[in-house]
Amino acid sequence: MSIQVFRPKFEVDECLDEIRKCLEKGWTGMGFKTVEFEEAWKKYTGLSFAYYVNSATAGLYLAVEILKQEHGWQDGDEIISTPLTFISTNHAIHRSGMKVVFADIDDTMCLSPKSVEEHITEKTRAIMFVGIGGNIGHYYDIVNLCQTHNLTLILDAAHMSGTRVNGIIPGKEAEAVIYSYQAVKNLPTADSGMLCFRNGKLDEIARKIGWLGINKDTYTRSTNSGNYKWRYNVEYVGDKSHGNSIMAAIGLVQLRYLDRDNAYRRQIANWYRERLKKYPEQIKLVTIPKECESSTHLFQIIVDHRDELILALNAKNIAPGVHYADNTIYPMYQYAQGTCPQATYFSEHVLSLPMHMELTYDDVQYICDEVIKFVKQ
Repeated sequence: MSIQVFRPKFEVDECLDEIRKCLEKGWTGMGFKTVEFEEAWKKYTGLSFAYYVNSATAGLYLAVEILKQEHGWQDGDEIISTPLTFISTNHAIHRSGMKVVFADIDDTMCLSPKSVEEHITEKTRAIMFVGIGGNIGHYYDIVNLCQTHNLTLILDAAHMSGTRVNGIIPGKEAEAVIYSYQAVKNLPTADSGMLCFRNGKLDEIARKIGWLGINKDTYTRSTNSGNYKWRYNVEYVGDKSHGNSIMAAIGLVQLRYLDRDNAYRRQIANWYRERLKKYPEQIKLVTIPKECESSTHLFQIIVDHRDELILALNAKNIAPGVHYADNTIYPMYQYAQGTCPQATYFSEHVLSLPMHMELTYDDVQYICDEVIKFVKQ
């Protein structure tokens, strides 16, 4: 059996107990457990609002759409983002009619504040910061840039469930924070996410747009009494983006163990670093600021002959991954090809080594042995 790059770990019995409550109550959709999970997430993160959605992608789409609407942004206005991310980050901007302006990354694999500042124009409205792998990068420098230039900050925290900086979960500085609970994330469900606006009005709008524009969801109607509780108004042309109670039930259980699991992920990362740091000429490690207690969703290395290394590892029953391809290779973003050389370099050399809760010390040593053997050839 091969060592996979990801393998989610579920507290199966506890998850089944929580799901059973939904089935016994006869409420598997929006409400009941989704409300409970939202409250638990707000308590965990310290964020003021949390709307449970069916994917982080849905959360990103809602965030950009609502911010554009509420701030009066126009088609063609610009949001600065990274080319090294999963495609939904930039699709959320492109889909809204705004333009993605790509800034380069630095050795943290997150946006370079210097490059971001160089790309700010009179049409810039926001910065989309991605905490890739759970790394905070130079996030607070980006926060300062937003404050200096009166720009909105959106935090794509898909990899950041449980990331802390000096003991505090970041995000209160952003207008919107979006988390992912997709199947292989640190807090896995089958798929879902959380959209956390700083402004309660925007949270309210998100709940309406995420339920087809309807101003009263079915759970709210079910808990009210009176002859007219079934009546509702439709205020927006919305989507069906909300999460459901089955996924939320799993999320509630997984949240109880998130910090424990992230601590073990950091231990795995330390095992990797101790072995691989001895070969700085052949293997470059991603920089993580000392104050960052990363969720460690990914452990990434930078190597020459990356694709050949993947084949060599596959031959030894090791299945690494690549996170991510430079988004400017895709047709809708090719206008920016060649503008972010650091991101292009990383995209062609980055490799994600296996990172999950089933890995043992011996597994990590075996993987490192094979990587070192290859790079020393």
